[in-house]
Amino acid sequence: MQIFRLLLCLLMMNFLLPSSASADDAKLANGLSQVYQTWRQAMVNKNYNQWRAVTSSSRQVSVQNRLVSEKKPFPQALFALPAAPPAVDQMKLIEVNQRGSTAKAVYFGKADFGGAIDPHNNLLVISYLAEGGRWRYDGLEIVNLSQLKDVRSQLEKGDLSYVQGEAFQADGKMPQRQIPVTGAKYIAKVYAYCPGREIQAQVNRISRHNFQDIMHSEVIIGGAKDGRNEISFAIKALPGAQGNEEMALRVYLFSQVEGVKPIKVFEYQLAKGEVAKPHGTESFVVTADHVRQLMGR
Repeated sequence: MQIFRLLLCLLMMNFLLPSSASADDAKLANGLSQVYQTWRQAMVNKNYNQWRAVTSSSRQVSVQNRLVSEKKPFPQALFALPAAPPAVDQMKLIEVNQRGSTAKAVYFGKADFGGAIDPHNNLLVISYLAEGGRWRYDGLEIVNLSQLKDVRSQLEKGDLSYVQGEAFQADGKMPQRQIPVTGAKYIAKVYAYCPGREIQAQVNRISRHNFQDIMHSEVIIGGAKDGRNEISFAIKALPGAQGNEEMALRVYLFSQVEGVKPIKVFEYQLAKGEVAKPHGTESFVVTADHVRQLMGR
């Protein structure tokens, strides 16, 4: 199952709940729908104040941190999306649930990304948090079913057992709020390749990252600084894994000068069969030579 995380909110205007849905489910879905409509209007109209009003505080901080850490203007960059927020009034709401101050809504069908309609039926999972006595948007996952054709067929036939799994249920856990940052001296990203493993990493005691059985990179919140920078990590094998798979954890610096390639400043790499340290704290240094390279000199 491939899950592509986007900083969008998705909810339908005329949703269709399964016939077994309770009145409480319908009330919850209505409330979430209103949040989405306000959010979508804010994104289309580029209304920052309206966006803030319907977005969870933790999401607001994480979005702003990511953008300023990439040296992008905020809030202008918030609205620089490749397509309009999707309208999903033709999709079917097949699951809605709540646990504590968290809620999720799951949709199935063809998503309309501002006129660019996905020709295939896929799943959309929207997460919400309750703050100040009302629901706010907190995140969206697109579950691409192209490699899960049997699941797609089951859902098309009305078998909803797949979406009863843990990944589609609200967990009741409020996310840890990031430390707000004002910018970055140097744009940096942490990269992980960790089949069969989970890597938890933290850079300069600010930027937290979690990678599970994936090849992925994330922006380092607050970026890198001149001189010594710190990276700490914890590594463990995932259930069912051999625990001796190859692995890599790296940090790269990124230039704003066109044509300048990323600069690798840290690497912890294992060949297949090597044993990973369960945890560690290392450092990497941004030197004057690195700065010259970033400036294209």
